Parts: sequence; structure tokens; C-alpha cells
Amino acid sequence: MKKSIELVPNIEKLFGTRDENLHIMEVGLNVNVDLRSDGVHIEGAPRDVSRAEQIFTDFDHLNRTGHEFKNGDLRDMLKVVVSEENASTTLRGLAEAGKQRSFGKRQVQPKSINQRRYLDAIEKNDMIFGIGPAGTGKTYLAVAMAVSALNNKKVNRIILARPAVEAGERLGFLPGTLQEKVDPYLRPLYDALYDLMDQERVDRCLEKNVIEIAPIAFMRGRTLNDSFIILDEAQNTTSEQMKMFVTRMGFNSKAVITGDITQIDLPNARKSGLLEAIDVLKNVDGISFNFFGEEDVVRHHLVQRIVRAYDDRAKSQQMSLELPKEAQVQQQESQEPLQQ
Repeated sequence: MKKSIELVPNIEKLFGTRDENLHIMEVGLNVNVDLRSDGVHIEGAPRDVSRAEQIFTDFDHLNRTGHEFKNGDLRDMLKVVVSEENASTTLRGLAEAGKQRSFGKRQVQPKSINQRRYLDAIEKNDMIFGIGPAGTGKTYLAVAMAVSALNNKKVNRIILARPAVEAGERLGFLPGTLQEKVDPYLRPLYDALYDLMDQERVDRCLEKNVIEIAPIAFMRGRTLNDSFIILDEAQNTTSEQMKMFVTRMGFNSKAVITGDITQIDLPNARKSGLLEAIDVLKNVDGISFNFFGEEDVVRHHLVQRIVRAYDDRAKSQQMSLELPKEAQVQQQESQEPLQQ
């Protein structure tokens, strides 16, 4: 099928630098887009052509209504749109959803389909688990949604917690007060807040306890009403700590639990509270589990490759453990270099 549509203003922005956005559309939708003097010619299967045309229509509407795309937002949004198989996600829908969420000084857009589903799950559920490797935006997006809820007066405070489990260091040997000792473990949460809000407002909210950042041990015995609660690095909670945390929720509260089950620093990884929660709570109504993969990594492109390499290594080791001893010996012998 071939279809011609009229040129839209600022089409060069839609196509992107060196046509990078155009490439995303063509590859993701399996269409060919040709820019000519008389308009834009789109060729492909009818359904794919229709989806491509919708992108041009949405961009034109957003452009005419004064929407501004910043810091690669348009590129990231297009990636989400083309990756949605049932075409339920549109460019206009993503942009308008972003406007409805008041994130403070920064507009936050999902950079993958799993990130979009994660944000939707946070809006629709009271308890949400975000599980996946480093760099997939689990913590940052959760903090962004917490800031949005606070700005829109849906909650009265934000509570950010982390288990103070160290990878190689002991808290008792670090200098300073208890708060000074645990602050390094909570640094990623501070970084996200300062990126989303003005520093003066963050400091003011911290002073007034509108925003509270503390180790998970400080949660015991409390009932948290009208709060947006985030537990980060949940893979390093014990079973007792996890049970304690998920039962802290009070009225009009929302809890987001994030973690990476491949980075457990507990002495016995099998006793991770996150692993147990995945198994125990998987069928509980009102709880949403959201899993991320290497394709959702939004840091430097090397991070995605590193995550993939470690995943491949873990799968290889798991396969070796499952092989009978005789097969393991044969596998090892086949990998040994030939003797001269």
C-alpha cells in the first residue's frame, strides 16, 4: 500500500538529526518513508502505513498546540510507539500523559515499552514492584512519579527507603554519625530528587520531613498514611524486612519496591526478601509486578552490553550446574586447548 500525506511544519524535527527518528519509524513499523516536494510518501502494509500516518498527524497536532520536545524525548517516545504491537500507544497520548504528570523542573517520558507499562502500573495500583538490571530507570521513574503525586497533592509526603547492606564495607567502620554513615547508601535517591526538583525545594522538604530518606530499619512500627513510599535495592532486604515494609502502608498511600535480583549482597542470596515476595505475592490482587530486561537499559550503550554479557555468563553457569557430572567433564575437556 502507498499513501501520500501533506508536509507538516517542522518536519525536520520529526525526522531527527541525520534522520535518526525516521529510521526508528521505518524499522519499527516496516515502512518506507520518502520525503518529496509534493508531500510525504509512505509505503508498506496497510496497518503499518496507518500507524506511520498517525505519527505524522500526532506530531502536527502537538506542534500546532505548542508542545516542546526536549533532550531526545521525541526519539524515545517514537521508540515506545513503534514497539507497541497493538498500536494502543500513540505519540499524542504519550505527550499528553507527560503533561498530566507534574514532574517538577523536568519532563519525564518513558524510553521503552516496559517503562511505559511501569508508569501506567504505578498510576493504577497501590503496590508496584519494579524488577530488573541496572540502568532501566526503575528507581528514577518511581521517584519521578512520587514527585508528581506530591506536586498534584495526591499525597502529603514522600518516603524513600533503602536497606543499608554494604558490598565490602562495614557501617561501623565508617566515620561520622549514623545518618552520615547511611547517607552514601541513599545517594542515588538524593540524586534523583535533585534532578527532578530545585535544590532549595528539596532541602526545604527534607527539613520539614515532607520528603524523608532513611534506611528500611527506620520503618519498623510505623503506619504510613497519605504517603508515596519507595523501597530501593529491595533485593538486599531480608524476608523479615520485606514483610515489615509491605505492611507499613496506611490509607491513601502507594508503595513502589524496586530491585535487581542479580545483584544480591546478602550473605545468603536465597534469603532475599525480594525473591520471597515475588513468589508469595504474585497472585495477590492489587499488586503489580513489572520486569525489565537489557533492552530497557537507558544508560550508556556499553551498560546494555555489559548487562547482556553477565546474563549470558549466568545462563552458562546455570546450564553447567544442571548437567550431569559426566557431561560436565566432557564439556570441560572439549573446551581445553589441544596439547602440542
